[in-house]
Amino acid sequence: MQKTATKIFIGASVAFGILGILLVLAGGPDDNGTKLLVVIHKLLFADIFIILPSFALSLAGKYLNGKF
Repeated sequence: MQKTATKIFIGASVAFGILGILLVLAGGPDDNGTKLLVVIHKLLFADIFIILPSFALSLAGKYLNGKF
């Protein structure tokens, strides 16, 4: 499970970086005019909710390692 969580964390982190770059290129965080920016913002926030639990699972699997 730790390997799967680590792979998900790496993939989500790469996606977070790409979405962040797209957000900057599409107009920045203060430009609320286009639907593209709304979609990118939603994907960016959804990606955060993937990164955090997968990071926690990856660390828990590494440090707990069968102690429970």
